[in-house]
Formats: sequence, structure tokens, C-alpha cells
Amino acid sequence: MEASQPIGVFDSGVGGLTVAHALANLLPNESFIYYGDTAHLPYGEKSAEAIISYSIRIADFLLANGCKAIVIACNSASSTALEAVIEHVGDRAMVFNVIEPIVANIVDKHADEKVGVIGTKATIGSGMYEKKIKALKPNAHVASMATPLFAPMIEEGFYGTPVSIETIKQYLKRPALDNIECLVLACTHYPLLHEDIENYYKGSVTIIDTPEIVAEHIKAELEKAGKLNPSGSGKLQFYVSDYTASFEKTAQYFFEAEIKLEELNLWK
Repeated sequence: MEASQPIGVFDSGVGGLTVAHALANLLPNESFIYYGDTAHLPYGEKSAEAIISYSIRIADFLLANGCKAIVIACNSASSTALEAVIEHVGDRAMVFNVIEPIVANIVDKHADEKVGVIGTKATIGSGMYEKKIKALKPNAHVASMATPLFAPMIEEGFYGTPVSIETIKQYLKRPALDNIECLVLACTHYPLLHEDIENYYKGSVTIIDTPEIVAEHIKAELEKAGKLNPSGSGKLQFYVSDYTASFEKTAQYFFEAEIKLEELNLWK
């Protein structure tokens, strides 16, 4: 495994771009291959078996393209497919998920607060955040709630609009999240709603900014393993299983450049 090999990042759609963007900013020498499985989104509505199957197929694609690390930039896949992907990949690449760095941050900085967690049905149904937080801090107070309309709304480009503002209000005013002091956006799509959510709470709730936390963790682990590329200019490649104009628009918004999407359905 060479330090110059690329880092693979995958998600069901545009959400993982939040993590890929944070990584690219933090690791300018690294090359990245991003795969958005837009043909099967949202993963949060799929069975565990389906998510595992999709994740392993994408991991094989990233391995075939020489990736030294695979980032499961999807909370639904991280909560259901992580162990299967690690076992399948073995020692061929390092495997990272988006849950453990966030849990460590919460326990370190917010453990004495009432923590709210919002995500897809798959992520919230797994109870992974609450289990992992309470394993490290048994007395932690965690309130979880599924917000399944958020990811498809974001995929359609409805962030920062009256549609997203009203949808956020209808979810976050529910009693499940009463009196929370910080909120984990437990879906990599949700940082695109960060500003709208922050405006809803008017500063009364701390919003956990997940992509930067995940990127810092991955950088530290790659450095520890001696796998960081010491020089060069990173290259970005973007693949989707089904082309959508909104994906291209969001990718260009994040990377502030013309983005060439390559459509590649791994299941055909």
C-alpha cells in the first residue's frame, strides 16, 4: 500500500460530499475517488442486507481502483455495514466510518448535556449512536429521532429554501427533542441543512459539525499508519450509479469548480 494511492469515499448520494470536501481541504496532497450510489438512495429506507450488499460492491470498486483507505461516508451504511466491509476488505485498505469520531467528540465535549441525534430510519433504528455514547458514558442523556424526509429533500436540491425551512420546523418541534442542548446531524447529507437548523434554534442548541470532526480523525489515523501522501497535488474523481443534475450542482457548489461526473452503475 503506497502513500500516493487514492482515498475512496462513498455514500448513497450527495451527503458524503460534505466529508469528501472536508478531507480534500485538510489533505490537499491526497487524491480522492468518490462514489455516490444515487441509483439506490436513500440507504436509510433500505434493509440491512441491501445496504451491506451495496457497500461491499462499492468497496470492491474502490479497491480495484487502488484505494489505500475507504471512507464509509454514510451513517446508514456505517451503522449497518461497517463490520461486513472491514471483514471483506481485510488488510487491503484501511476502513473508516463516520460514527465513531462523532461519538468520541460528544463524550469528550458534550457528555453532560442532553444530546439530540437526528438521522435516517436505518441509523436511528440501529440505535448505534446511543449505544456507543452510553458504552463510554453510561449516564449520558441521548434523545434520537428519525427525519427521513431530509435526505431525499437534499438530493433534490431543496436546502436553504422555504421547503427545507418548513420541513425542519415540523420535525424539530416534536417533543422527542425537547430541551436538547446539542444536536448531532447523524447523516452526512444534513450539514447542507446546518444553517437552516441553526436558524431554527436561534443559538440555543449547539449543532455538531460532523464532516470536519470525521476528517480530522481520518487524517490522524492515516498519519499514525504512515499512509499520508507527503507531496503532490491531489486529483478528484466522481462517480455516480445514476446521473442527476442536482448531484452535479451540489458537487460544484462544494468544490467551487466544474465537476465531471462519470455515470457507472456497478450493478449492470
